[in-house]
Amino acid sequence: MICMTLPAAWDLTGRTALITGAGSPTGIGFASARSLGQLGATVAITGTTARIHDRVDELRELGIDAHGFVARLESARLAGELGDALMGASVVPSILVNNAGMVSTGDTEMLSGDALMNPDDWDRSIALNLSSAFYMTRLVLPRMRAARWGRIVTVASVTGPVMASRGDISYAAAKAGLVGLTRALAVDEAGAAITANAVAPGWISTGSQLPSEALEGAHVPAGRSGTADEVAAAIVWLATPGASYVTGQVIVVDGGNSVAEQRLAP
Repeated sequence: MICMTLPAAWDLTGRTALITGAGSPTGIGFASARSLGQLGATVAITGTTARIHDRVDELRELGIDAHGFVARLESARLAGELGDALMGASVVPSILVNNAGMVSTGDTEMLSGDALMNPDDWDRSIALNLSSAFYMTRLVLPRMRAARWGRIVTVASVTGPVMASRGDISYAAAKAGLVGLTRALAVDEAGAAITANAVAPGWISTGSQLPSEALEGAHVPAGRSGTADEVAAAIVWLATPGASYVTGQVIVVDGGNSVAEQRLAP
């Protein structure tokens, strides 16, 4: 049930949040949509298949005003089609969560490799993981500027901005690019009271996590993989009124993995 007595710093009543890549019931996108809705926001979620409508039903069962759209976002044309659909549904986002893209290891459309990878796979990986966030930001920014209020939160990764995995060069490059995009947006849009920040998850236990990834997660200082809700908590805070003086930042959510020199147990 939605709390109606939220502190002003957390209250998103009257705001509309667009969360991309929210089709998985166990993923970061859906967890973020649920949390944003519980703070009073209307939520619009996208996914690449019709299962996004199941997520909408789940959100509505919680009393959240939710809308779902089947969309791919890796080109200006595809993002524009989503923009038309949003307009048709009278959805005007003041919060954007750029979550769509491939997960790293284990994705069924994995398009990575080392520096000798197929150039077509490189182009597609960059389109899915980096360009899609640019196209979505470009889509919602004019209305945010006009309203002089906005929150853009982009889901990057520790891979690229902070660390690197073997054989994952295009994903790492794209996720590092998201941080550059975020910081440039923060500088450009601060005068319109629009903030831009990124969240960089580490090993997170979702439905797509492989056993090998779970094993890696067990060796971080926290001793476990994180949860989608733990990443969503950081995303949601950055979207609230209380985070109005935080912009251009990258919040790492990795259980201390990126700061630990030692991996062996004491």
